Amino acid sequence: MIVYCVYILHSETFSRFYIGYTSNFDVRTTFHENSDSRKFTYNAKDWKLYLKIACQSQAQAMGVERHIKKMKSKVYIQNLKRYPEMSLKLLDKYS
Repeated sequence: MIVYCVYILHSETFSRFYIGYTSNFDVRTTFHENSDSRKFTYNAKDWKLYLKIACQSQAQAMGVERHIKKMKSKVYIQNLKRYPEMSLKLLDKYS
């Protein structure tokens, strides 16, 4: 069974968040850390896992990721971590 998750990385250098989803978190984070391709995470070397939300399906992970990105808000992302019930509501909404 494939397990999907939405993950949020944070860079202190740029004070920015990166939101993504994956079915293999370890491989994906290695890609962010080691890939030399020109991408959003290339410019900072201090990306740390800020939040990880386990999902039941790819469709759910895509919905949650899209919702968080549409919010375009650092405060919203910080509140997701501060108030875990927000993540549960998102999972329920996109199940």
